[in-house]
Amino acid sequence: MCLYERPDHSGGSTILSSEVIILPANELTPQQTVAELDKYIVGQHKAKRAVAIALRNRYRRRQLQQSIREDIRPKNLLLIGPTGVGKTEIARRIAGIAGIPFVKVEATKFTEVGYVGRDVDSMVRDLVEVSMNLLRARKMTELEPKAKEKADERLLDILLPESKKFHPLSGFENISEKHSNLSIGIEETDSIASQRHKLSQELKSGKLDEKEVEIDVNEQQTPVVEVFSSQGGFEEMGINIQSIQSMIGNLMPSRSRRRRVSVAQARETFFAEEMHQLMEHEDLQKEALVLAQESGVIFIDEIDKVASSFVSKSGPDVSREGVQRDLLPLVEGTSVMTKYGMVKTDHILFFAAGAFNVSKPSDLIPELQGRFPVRVEFDKLGVEDFKRILTEPKNSLVRQYQAMLAIDNLEVEFSEAAIERIARYACEANDMHENIGARRLHTIMEQLMDEASFSAPQLISGRYEISDETVDKIIGPLMHNRDLARFIL
Repeated sequence: MCLYERPDHSGGSTILSSEVIILPANELTPQQTVAELDKYIVGQHKAKRAVAIALRNRYRRRQLQQSIREDIRPKNLLLIGPTGVGKTEIARRIAGIAGIPFVKVEATKFTEVGYVGRDVDSMVRDLVEVSMNLLRARKMTELEPKAKEKADERLLDILLPESKKFHPLSGFENISEKHSNLSIGIEETDSIASQRHKLSQELKSGKLDEKEVEIDVNEQQTPVVEVFSSQGGFEEMGINIQSIQSMIGNLMPSRSRRRRVSVAQARETFFAEEMHQLMEHEDLQKEALVLAQESGVIFIDEIDKVASSFVSKSGPDVSREGVQRDLLPLVEGTSVMTKYGMVKTDHILFFAAGAFNVSKPSDLIPELQGRFPVRVEFDKLGVEDFKRILTEPKNSLVRQYQAMLAIDNLEVEFSEAAIERIARYACEANDMHENIGARRLHTIMEQLMDEASFSAPQLISGRYEISDETVDKIIGPLMHNRDLARFIL
């Protein structure tokens, strides 16, 4: 039985015990999910709806009985649209909202080396690694208070042994015989409990951080297997690297070395050791595998680059179709060996995205087309969209520049006319040259804010106003020179 930590909307957490994994976004209705995405992404309502429905369907499936649950496949999405319209951003944000493992890969990476390319199974192994890190971070947050308490107790035992016959701090050897006060303010006449309490308060306040103590540090030799574990070779042969490493690590003796360190360094060492002991690594690995299988999302970008509009028996098309056929088992459902164990891909949610300006979705092999039943075409971004992108999202470009330059005590203000002019220039640049969507705003804003970013520390007034005249003065000459605009904007 797997236990999962579920952060609630108020910032707390709840531990649920069941076969059904419930994550934050699963509790959201599709309408609520779209509302969350609206905070970061402008427009593209059709795409947001499709993603929200796909996410909710995974939650619905997990609530069903086992007899029918296994037959329900994920509603994989094929996102179609030019670069810079929000395809990757939607997938990335949905993973953040849901608190689920998310991996983004480029389809072209699997064709880089001749006809072989990179092993497609690597994306699944990466997903499991992300899942493991996600659960480990959650577990560390849960165990942090207990690990700190245990680390402090070990430090107290060193700083003030219960026998009071020896103190490891430099210059104090036999406290009972010397009847001397410690620099930390503990008197020999106090009781052990009282002394430990006082010392504990001093320790927590940081007053003892510079004191030196002697501690024993365990240095376990690293198995040689670790060198190969990240390459995926053993996993491909069906060998569980994690089990081998654990077995070899247990067989190899750990060496203890006495070191003289500061109290602050000793606390960090003890904290790491206590955290490692508190972690239930075997259970954590099992949970990570289930989390990746049931809630993982893999985003395959540039899927159109491995599609071909005609059949060829030679050249790059062989490699492209080969990548599609390698991807097919993963999307259909297969088992992949990772260093934490076997992972089934049957219920991993796949997003595939591409511009499809040269090829089209029907150029993918039929078997792969059928595994992406939900097709979403993204809308082209216009002037009004760019204006909203500049100002509305929580992390908008305008807010980013204002926050960064505020570090140098420079208050940046954009007039409405300036925002309008920036949006129009971005649209014109996309029409004249390659359409890179909202990314065009980044290039224009960098040119526009170059002088302010450079001169901010020396500006005495503390204010920098950007008007439509300012935009025309800086960006206008670049737009009128098409050759120059092609390279700069």
